[in-house]
Amino acid sequence: MPRFAANLSFLFTEVPFLDRFEAAAKAGFKAVESTNVYEAPANEIAARLKANGLTMALLNTPAGNAEMGERGLAALPGREKDFDAAVASALRYAEATDCRRIHVLAGVVHHGARWATFVANLARAAKTATGVDLLIEPINRRDIPGYFVNKTKDARSVIHEVGAANVGLQFDLYHRQVEEGDVATAMAEFAPLIRHYQVASPPDRGEPDAGEMNYRWLFQQIDASGFGGWVGCEYRPRAGTVAGLKWAEACGVALG
Repeated sequence: MPRFAANLSFLFTEVPFLDRFEAAAKAGFKAVESTNVYEAPANEIAARLKANGLTMALLNTPAGNAEMGERGLAALPGREKDFDAAVASALRYAEATDCRRIHVLAGVVHHGARWATFVANLARAAKTATGVDLLIEPINRRDIPGYFVNKTKDARSVIHEVGAANVGLQFDLYHRQVEEGDVATAMAEFAPLIRHYQVASPPDRGEPDAGEMNYRWLFQQIDASGFGGWVGCEYRPRAGTVAGLKWAEACGVALG
């Protein structure tokens, strides 16, 4: 059965960030992830993980300057030092929280993102990320207009060009459906590269129990593939986090 991680940047936002760890554990999750762990000191997060018996499944590199609308630095020419500092920060948090997966945010086209920069930065970062996987996630252009990596095949090309064993694919079923569709076929095609899944339902990015996709069946496909990692719940609750967790029963899975 797939193992699920609560994304604390999307779920349990009814309470302050550090309190979400306990809320996730009480709801039945055994793991968490976050798009912005930097809301709290690493040692505080580590303490909350330990106190609640939780695994840190995934964290993102810092996004950059929020006021400028930055969505990562990895593909931005001239920002190499900033990117290296962002990776170093992510690795410090990963070490403190025993997290083995880091999503490397690429950046957006209108800030000058370039393929060669992305590949070179990832290759350099991969050498410093001992024992940690660096992941690329294709993100649809409706949610983040101009994001540098939208197509799964392009993410694969980057991964192959970098050629490092610790660089892999973060496959978000929601982003794939919105951008390209054909989710189940893509899951099978890219399975050798996938290190982490994320889920939500189009068109509203709500719980994975309504909308365009048959998640009950898709979870069965993940299970049948032998995938042993985590499935991140990166969705927007439609009517409160806890009330929305009934999706698990509806899909025939357990959170923990």
